Amino acid sequence: MSYAGGQFNEWKLREEMCEIGRRVYAKGFAAANDGNISFRLDENRVLCTPTRVSKGYMKPDDLCIVDLDGKQVSGKKKRSSEILLHLTIMKTRPDVRSVVHCHPPHATAFAVAHEPIPKCTMPEFEVFLGEVAIAPYETPGTQNFADTIIPYIKDTDTILLANHGTVTAGSDLQDAYFKTEIIDAYCRILLLARQLGPVQYYSDAKAAELIKIKPNLGIRDVRLEKGLENCDLCANSLFQKGYTDFEPQPHAFLHPRQQAELGVSAPAACDANTNALVDAVVKAISGGGAVSAPAPAANLSQDQFEKLVHTVTDQVMAALAASR
Repeated sequence: MSYAGGQFNEWKLREEMCEIGRRVYAKGFAAANDGNISFRLDENRVLCTPTRVSKGYMKPDDLCIVDLDGKQVSGKKKRSSEILLHLTIMKTRPDVRSVVHCHPPHATAFAVAHEPIPKCTMPEFEVFLGEVAIAPYETPGTQNFADTIIPYIKDTDTILLANHGTVTAGSDLQDAYFKTEIIDAYCRILLLARQLGPVQYYSDAKAAELIKIKPNLGIRDVRLEKGLENCDLCANSLFQKGYTDFEPQPHAFLHPRQQAELGVSAPAACDANTNALVDAVVKAISGGGAVSAPAPAANLSQDQFEKLVHTVTDQVMAALAASR
């Protein structure tokens, strides 16, 4: 971050915002003119990206300045309608200086599926992001849309916007952007791991060890403030209950404890069915015939069997496509 005489060097900030825009575009986080970026210059001025301009091709002169009510005070191009989301975050969290909103594909897939982000799988994610919320869907560009994040932003810097994308908040432009990069990389790893088989989790005790590291790194974790670091960390979310009526439910990434609560077979119990079905599906695909239930699957209901067939078929087809 650039300073001049104790103040932000606005031109350097404009150049940095354009560079962040190029990273967002190059990463595939914002197609065409998607996404928006902001930085709070002072108590009532926010530098932001304009509407209908690709983040990969912005120039410093393209950027706008708005006040905290969203009124544009300078800039040749019109500010984005979604700046209201950024301003609502900044008004709710005075410590936030920068916000990045875009549509990173792997994280957005979780947002479209309303699939909560699983925890207790990777230490880097736990330390640098921690809890991630999913805010309910609302029409973008409206104050109602911006207000969907209010219940969550006080407790996290990273929010999935249902059926839309992500929004990340930080102390500066790079901090806000890196959180977007981390959540998409993590979601990509989860999706790849899920294709190989059930996701494996480390224990609540190990999760608590990671959370307790964060203050020494200068990273806030609201679970420490609420005294939750020794609670049921892996299977439950801070955002699961008590914030809004919107409660995303896990389907693809069930923790073993959640599987037990829902009466779902544990991954190990499915291994024999899965292995037998892989063989059956491969034979059916090769011979053009129908898939019949192998012996290990005989104890499954028709509905369970069909769901298992669909899951295995998707995995087999993905593997066949990758081998060509």
